Amino acid sequence: MTQRVLTTESGAPVADNQNSATAGAGGPLLLQDQHLLEKLARFNRERIPERVVHARGSGAYGYFEVTDDVTGFTRADFLSAVGRRTETFIRFSTVADSLGGADAVRDPRGFALKFYTDEGNYDLVGNNTPVFFIKDPVKFPDFIHSQKRDPFTGRQEPDNVWDFWAHSPEATHQVTWLMGDRGIPASYRHMNGYGSHTYQWTNAEGEAFFVKYHFKTNQGVRSLSGEQAAELVGRDASSHQTDLLQAIERGVKPSWTLYVQVMPAAEAADHRFNPFDLTKVWPHGDHPLQRVGRLVLDRNPDNVFAEVEQAAFSPNNFVPGIGPSPDKMLQGRLFAYADAQRYRLGVNHTRLPVNAPRTAVVDNYGRDGLHATRNGARHDRNYEPNSYAGPAQTDAALSAPLAVHGWTGTHATPAHTKDDDFFQAGELYRLMSEDEKGRLVANIAGGLSQVTRDDVIEKNLTHFRAADAEYGRRVEEAVRELRED
Repeated sequence: MTQRVLTTESGAPVADNQNSATAGAGGPLLLQDQHLLEKLARFNRERIPERVVHARGSGAYGYFEVTDDVTGFTRADFLSAVGRRTETFIRFSTVADSLGGADAVRDPRGFALKFYTDEGNYDLVGNNTPVFFIKDPVKFPDFIHSQKRDPFTGRQEPDNVWDFWAHSPEATHQVTWLMGDRGIPASYRHMNGYGSHTYQWTNAEGEAFFVKYHFKTNQGVRSLSGEQAAELVGRDASSHQTDLLQAIERGVKPSWTLYVQVMPAAEAADHRFNPFDLTKVWPHGDHPLQRVGRLVLDRNPDNVFAEVEQAAFSPNNFVPGIGPSPDKMLQGRLFAYADAQRYRLGVNHTRLPVNAPRTAVVDNYGRDGLHATRNGARHDRNYEPNSYAGPAQTDAALSAPLAVHGWTGTHATPAHTKDDDFFQAGELYRLMSEDEKGRLVANIAGGLSQVTRDDVIEKNLTHFRAADAEYGRRVEEAVRELRED
C-alpha cells in the first residue's frame, strides 16, 4: 500500500508531525511554525454552536419506498408510483438536553426526515408524539427556557417546568403523553414518528387536502420505566446511539410504515376540533390511517459531525404537491428552523454534502457568504430578470393557495365545538389500562411534588381534574403522599 503524504490545509507536505519548531533544542516555540498554529487554530474551532433544542442526536441513511397509490391526493413526484424509492436521511434526537446529555431520558424525541427527491429536498420535521405542549410559536422560547437549565442553579428546575405548564393548560395533553409509558423509548428503533403538524397535499387536478403523517415502527413499540432508564443511563449514556449504530452495522434494517390521515380542505372549517392545533389529534374514526409506504434505514454515517451534526432540516423545504397549512406552530417553524441553521452553519449550509440535493439541480442567484463554494462563472449574472438565459421562475405553485380573511392583529385562534384544552387529555387517560394509569400518576407526582409553591401545584392539579376527575384526584393524592414523606 502506498503511503499517503500528510499535508497542511494548503496542501504543503508536513515534515514533522511529532515535534514543534523551537528556538534551539529546548527553547520557546516559534511563531513561524505554520503546521502547529494551523492545527491548534483548527482544533479551537472544531465545535460549532450546538442546537438550542434537539442538540443530542443520532442519524442514518436509508430509503423510502411507495407501497400504495396516493396520486389522488398529491402530485409529489417521489410519491407518484408504487415501488418508487427515494434516498433519505433521518436524525433522531432528544429535545431539552445539551449535546452531552443522556439518551434514555423522559423527553420527546425528534424525528426529522430528509427525502432527496428529483424535484429537490423535502424535509419532514416531527417528533415521536402526535401532539405538542403549545399551539402558538410566540410561546416557544419561553417554553424551552422553562425546560432548560436554570440560569442561576445550572440545572433543570421542577419549579420552572411545572410553573410554565400551570400557566399553559393546552399542555395537558402532551404532558399526559410524556409522563405515560411512551415517555422514554427503549431505542430509536422502537418508537413511532409523527409529522405532528398538519400539512397540505395537492393533487394534479389542483384539489387540496390536509394530512397528518404517522410512521409506525415495524420493530414494535418498546419503552422504559423510569427505573430501567436510570439503570441504562448508568451503563451507557449513549444507549440509543449505540443501539442504532450496532443494529445497522450487523445488518438489521430498522423500518417504519408510513400512514397518513387525509382531510379534504373544505372540511377543515367545520371540523369539531381545530385541525391545525398542534395540541390536538385527529380521531382515527373521523380520518382513518391510509398506508403510503415504508421507510428503511440501511447505512450509518461515516462521520457523525459531518453528517449528523451538520444535517440541517427545515419544514419549509417543500416539493411540488406538498405545502404548509395554517397550523400556527408550523408557520413559526417555517422561519425558525432555517434561521437556526443559518446561525449554526452559515448561509451556505445547504451546499454541505448531507444537505445538498442528490439528483435535483440547484440553480439560483444566491452568491457569496461564509463558505461559499458556488459563486457562478465569468458571464453568469447575479440578478433576475436578465437577458443572459439565467434561471427563471416556473409560474407553477408548489401547493394550493390558503384562503385568508379578516383583520390583521394578534388573534386567539377561533374555537371549534370540541376545542377545549382538556378533552383529548382525558380521552387519552381513559384509554389507559389500570397499570398504565398508575405509572402515569406516579411519574407526574414524582416531578410535581418537588415544586415549592403550593399555588403552582394547585393550578396543575386543576388541569388534570378538568381532563378527568379520577385523573386529578389520583395525582393530588400521590403528590400529597410524596410531600408528607
